[in-house]
Parts: sequence; C-alpha cells; structure tokens
Amino acid sequence: MMTVQKDNPRWQGELLLNEPMSRHTSWRVGGAAQRFFRPLHVQDLAAYLSQCPQDEPLFWLGLGSNLLVRDGGLKGTVIAMQGVIADIELHQADVLRAGAGASCARVARIAARHGLTGAEFLAGIPGTMGGALAMNAGAFGGETWGIVAAVTTIDRQGNIHIRQPGEYQVAYRQVQGHADEWFISADLQLQQGDTEAAQQRIKALLAKRNASQPIGQPSCGSVFRNPPDDHAARLIESAGLKGYAIGGACISGKHANFIINTGNASADDIESLIKHAQAVVAEKFGVQLQTEVHIVGEHAR
Repeated sequence: MMTVQKDNPRWQGELLLNEPMSRHTSWRVGGAAQRFFRPLHVQDLAAYLSQCPQDEPLFWLGLGSNLLVRDGGLKGTVIAMQGVIADIELHQADVLRAGAGASCARVARIAARHGLTGAEFLAGIPGTMGGALAMNAGAFGGETWGIVAAVTTIDRQGNIHIRQPGEYQVAYRQVQGHADEWFISADLQLQQGDTEAAQQRIKALLAKRNASQPIGQPSCGSVFRNPPDDHAARLIESAGLKGYAIGGACISGKHANFIINTGNASADDIESLIKHAQAVVAEKFGVQLQTEVHIVGEHAR
C-alpha cells in the first residue's frame, strides 16, 4: 500500500495504491485494489470522478458485506463510502434523507428516534444505504425500495441527478436504472408513529437475527437469493451441507445460507464452496441457486 498526495488541486480525499481489500470486506479476504479513494464529501467525490478516465472501472464500497473480492484483486478505483456522505436528517415531517455511506442499522435507529416507522427492517441489513439501494436489500419481510421516495445520484462526470423510483426497474435483490450513475442519498417515505414502539420492534428483530444467524463471525451476510417459494438455507441444509468446508471456508452450522471464514480462508476457498453448494443443490433438487453476494476482481495467478 502507498498513499498518494492528499492535496491534489482537484480533490482532497485520500487515495491509496495497491490497498488490500481484505482490510475492507466483512469476509476479511480479497486481493489489492489498484486504487482506493476515500472522498471527504460529495463535492470532493465529484472532483475525483471528473478526472477519472472514461474507461476506469469503478467499484463502490460500503461496509464490505455482500462482496467477495477475488485473490487477484481489483483493477481500477474502489470508492470507499463508509462514513462518508453519511448524514441522516429529517427532510420532511415523514421523510428521512439518508446518505449512501450511512449504515442501514443507523438509519433504522434514527428513524425510530424521530418517531417514524417503516424503516425498522433496515436494522437487519449489514451494509450501507448505497449498497441497499443498489441491490434492493431486504430483511424481515421489508425491502429497501419499498420506502424510497426519491434518490440522488452522481455520474462519471461528477454531475448530480435527482431520480424518482419509477425510473428504476426494481425486483427481488435487483435494481436496474441509469448506467454509470451511483447512489449518494435516498429520501425514505415513512409513517408517523411512536418512538418507543419502533425501538422495541428493532430490538425484537435484532434478537431474532442474533438467534438464527452467525453474528460476530466473518461472513458476507446471505450468500444466495431465495428461490421462488423456497429458502436457500433450507435447500443447502437438506443437501447435508451444513458444516461442509473447503480450505478455511465453511458453511455455517447455524444458518446454511452463510459461509464463514474460519480464520485462514482465501477468496478462492469461498468461491469454490459457493460453486460446490450450487452444484449439490442443483443435483439433488433441480434448483439453480443464484448468488446474492457480488463476486468481483481477478483470480490469483
């Protein structure tokens, strides 16, 4: 890793070269990013993007969950949003504006603090609002785009756009919209309610999650999307794969849709285990599991 000057005349954020992505993913694996940029604010991000070559690959990083970076690393620039562009404020009486770098759990807590309901499910999503918007993340029966009133995006030239939900095709864990635009904030349409009731619902949802998921162990969250009218975890468990390991990667004994880094896993171990689970489930049940986790980067040479 090497740090590039921070006082560039066009941008003031931190740019690192050859930054190990294992430091920034919840699986704690991944090769080096060619460039790793942490902006100071929206204007700084716009300045950086405006000077990037048009063919520069860009990868947007939140908390590093729902992401597998291969051992050969990433070409291009990783834009690190965690804690950046993370303001959460009451935009209208029942509309909360949340920056893309804000954690979903924090959005849920602040909504409840304002006496707003409808965002409690976000407490169960282990990522940022930017990632939740990009994949229509969900938990406990709620989905991100079910509460989106508007989004703000930024394009490759650093231009800002206000977009409406109708401009996007939204489905289960999928969002398609304007090419080469990325989310920087969302207006969330919520309902007036009771602070205490919202906080108690969050507490109950988190207790349910902690009882059923391997919280505190290095994972990415759910690995596979649930197939129609079924659950990926049920299929994997029924295939006898709970506890199955390849190298340092192991299918959780607590929840079969989680893969754990037991301490020395490589990204290749994890990807091999993903493919093995897909193959076994397809053979036994005729169901092709689709990954929810995004797999990016180059294989190690």
